[in-house]
Amino acid sequence: MTDAPVKTRRTGHILEVTLDRPKANAIDLATSRIMGEVFTEFRDDSDMRVAIVTGAGEKFFCPGWDLKAAADGDAVDGDYGKGGFGGLQELRGLNKPVIAAVNGICCGGGLELALSADIILAADHATFALPEIKSGTVADAATVKLPKRIPYHIAMEMLFTGRWIDVEEAARWGMVNHVYPAADLMSEAHKLAELLASGPPLVYAAIKEIVREAEDMNFQDAMNRITKSQFATVETLYRSEDQLEGARAFSERRDPVWKGK
Repeated sequence: MTDAPVKTRRTGHILEVTLDRPKANAIDLATSRIMGEVFTEFRDDSDMRVAIVTGAGEKFFCPGWDLKAAADGDAVDGDYGKGGFGGLQELRGLNKPVIAAVNGICCGGGLELALSADIILAADHATFALPEIKSGTVADAATVKLPKRIPYHIAMEMLFTGRWIDVEEAARWGMVNHVYPAADLMSEAHKLAELLASGPPLVYAAIKEIVREAEDMNFQDAMNRITKSQFATVETLYRSEDQLEGARAFSERRDPVWKGK
C-alpha cells in the first residue's frame, strides 16, 4: 500500500525500512506494531543480512511518540508490539547489523530508535534532542542507553535540559558514526550495508550477542563464557561451514564465500 506508515524495500541481502507518516514520521501504537513485525521478519529471514532504517522526506527522521494519537486515545503504556517502541529496542535475538540513516530531526523516541541501531549515519542538517523533560516525562530507553554511548556529562545535560544539538556536536561526542550531505545519505548507507552484507553473518551474530550479554559482566567473566562455549552464537560459529570456509579462503588466497551456516 502506498499509504502504509512503514515501507520496506529489499535489495539483495539488504532490507530498507522507511518510516513514512506525514508530516513528521511520529510513531503511534499501530505503527510501532507494524515496525515490530517488520524487524521480527528481518531477524528470522536467513536471506536478510543487514537492515537500514530511515524516515521519509527531508525534514524528519522521527520525533518519537505521536502526541496527537495520544490525545485521541493512544495510551503511552499501550501495546507497542514485538520489540517494544519502534520494533527495535527490545527485540530479542536480533543478531544482524542495523544501520540508522538519520535524515533530519531525530528526537525523543526517534533518538531512542536510532540508538537501537548498531551504526548511525546522519545527514548534515540532522538535529538531536531528548525533549521529554519539558513535558514532565522521562525518556526511558535513552536514559538507560545514552550515558553508555556518549560522555556521561553530555548525556545528562541532554536528559536534564532537553537541549538540541546539531550533527557536528553529535559526531564530536560519538553519537553518530559519519555525517554526509543529505543528498548522499542513503547511497552511503547502502554502500555500508553492501559491505556488511558481504561479510560473515555468523560472526556478526556472535559479535552482537557477546556485546549485548557482556555489557554488565566484568572482562574475565565474559571471556570465560566465550572460551567455554556458553554463547549460542559463538558455538554455532565454531561448528559452522563458514568457519572452515574462512580458513580455506585464507590459505587459498581468495575471497571467502559466506553461506551463514
